[in-house]
Amino acid sequence: MNTLNTSTLAALEELLQNTARSAPQDFLSIHFLGGTKPGQVIGHINPDFIPYLQESLAKKPIDHLNMTHNHLTIAAAKPLDLSVSLAKLADRMRQGGFIPGWRHEQFAWIDQDGHAYFQLERSAFRTFGFRSMATHINGYTRAGNIWLGRRSENKPTDPGKLDNLAAGGISSNETPWVCARRELWEEAGVPSHISDLIQPIGRIHMCRPIPNRGFHDEQLFIYDLELIESFIPTNHDGEVSGFIEIPFSEAAARILADEFTSDAAFVTADFILRQYRA
Repeated sequence: MNTLNTSTLAALEELLQNTARSAPQDFLSIHFLGGTKPGQVIGHINPDFIPYLQESLAKKPIDHLNMTHNHLTIAAAKPLDLSVSLAKLADRMRQGGFIPGWRHEQFAWIDQDGHAYFQLERSAFRTFGFRSMATHINGYTRAGNIWLGRRSENKPTDPGKLDNLAAGGISSNETPWVCARRELWEEAGVPSHISDLIQPIGRIHMCRPIPNRGFHDEQLFIYDLELIESFIPTNHDGEVSGFIEIPFSEAAARILADEFTSDAAFVTADFILRQYRA
């Protein structure tokens, strides 16, 4: 295993202590009156979006939604009805220019008990600060190298940044395991007989405000996958411009040089630290 000095390991540890940051105080909270914890805060809205949203809902209310100067409230209702109402709200925000990169893909908002209460366009989740879910897979070799993908320059989020071997959002009605194997094939060309060997590790809760966007709140489901030395990743979906295979020590240096996406930096730092703790 290549060597990391004490200061680098300490820097990675410090990075992982800051995975979850609270929403800024001037962000408007979104309260949900349904579920097992009625009134819980499930989202946050950037203050730059608030005047447009208030004016829109004042002119044309949407069922199950109520906005005051202090918060936006989502009423208790059937998941299908909530999904319809929130889709209308997201469409208005899209028309106002507050939801870039519309994906035509549905995410589900799931509570702490695993129940889905509504589905919504993926790109709207950050605008409203709803908690989403994603999978990240560390691809590594026994020789002590890690495979990393470089995001396409055409990606609306973090273009050109380094990412894990594969990573992606968990769509509605999809499990983390299914998502991980799908992303491994689409992004890195990993066939099913290899992706069957992914090892579930745990999850990281990631929260941070996104400048000029919204609030990113996501549960990252982490998997490790040991690859044979002869395996070469190949992208199939156009979302990755290329791959590099580098030692753990170089990956750590690139994390600290801010070459990674925020999510992949946390996941890779966690992976490296686990190797050195073993």
